[in-house]
Amino acid sequence: MSLTLSDVHDLLLRRGQTQYGLEAINQLEHALQCAHLAELAGETSETIVASLLHDLGHLLAAEREGTVEHDTTEDDLHQFIALPFLRGLFPDAVLEPIRMHVDAKRYLCLIDPGYWADLSHASKHSLEQQGGVFDEAQAQAFIAQPYAEEAVRLRRYDDLAKVPNKQVPGLAHYQEQLANVALRPLMA
Repeated sequence: MSLTLSDVHDLLLRRGQTQYGLEAINQLEHALQCAHLAELAGETSETIVASLLHDLGHLLAAEREGTVEHDTTEDDLHQFIALPFLRGLFPDAVLEPIRMHVDAKRYLCLIDPGYWADLSHASKHSLEQQGGVFDEAQAQAFIAQPYAEEAVRLRRYDDLAKVPNKQVPGLAHYQEQLANVALRPLMA
């Protein structure tokens, strides 16, 4: 079942108040910080929307399981969960960076020597659950994919979007971009 823009908005507001994994912020704060960083960097509307929605799979998994928060003891494959729900709503320029943002972390750990050291404890923990650092062949196959560069930039925003009490624009700020990027901007 494909979500509408209204469904996405409601899900972010309803489930977004839950804690973001083991970080000191909630899911919505993380999404808004990530989108704000992408916007400040001058990203396309598609990459900004991908940054806003990259962890929507966590919220959908919690909704499906009827839990308040997602389980942090194992990988929930959140990068894939949201795709069927968003496929009819957004183009590949939004969906592919979402799908690849976990692998982008695995890639960055290989190609950037300082990247691992800068990861939060929670992100290091989830990396191990997500398959660990890529080897050279995996890294080359990853970066050759369309939208991989966008996924890498999204990943860097993701890593920085964990600041408690940071003031950023609210969800209403992104409504026009969501509607402009949507394939079928239905609000009902």
